[in-house]
Amino acid sequence: MDGVLEREPVKRVAKSLSEFQMGAIHVLKESARTAQDAASALNIEVGQIASSLIFRLPDGSPILIITSGRHRVDTELVARNLSVSHLDRADANYVKELSGFSVGGVSPLGWINKIDHIYIDQALSEYPAIWAAAGHPYAVFPTSFAELQRVTDAKPLVVGE
Repeated sequence: MDGVLEREPVKRVAKSLSEFQMGAIHVLKESARTAQDAASALNIEVGQIASSLIFRLPDGSPILIITSGRHRVDTELVARNLSVSHLDRADANYVKELSGFSVGGVSPLGWINKIDHIYIDQALSEYPAIWAAAGHPYAVFPTSFAELQRVTDAKPLVVGE
């Protein structure tokens, strides 16, 4: 898809990747709006897709969960693991306002606002290579569990089955 690398959100991700000396952004021929779409476009297992999902804690503060595409985030399980009463799902406007990314292209890097609560799905550690969105539904980047955990300062967490 033409022009993807020139879009502001993708440029923010590219800058972060450069600063952290990570891999390059890959532009796909097909949309990676969902984990299954991304896995199909990359010819990999859906579990290798690191989806960035935003929720709200009971006090209203945001929480980013970088989850494996092989399952949905079990919000009740995560709430119990974090010793909070519940998690609220964030709507698309809140996601865009907080991260600077539209749903379907939310990257774990290059956010316009700092977020204090970041967790990474332990299931992603089972794969030597994982792929994350790079600010656009047609843009992704390769990484590893250890590298993504290090650069995001995410805490490992079981988020689903």
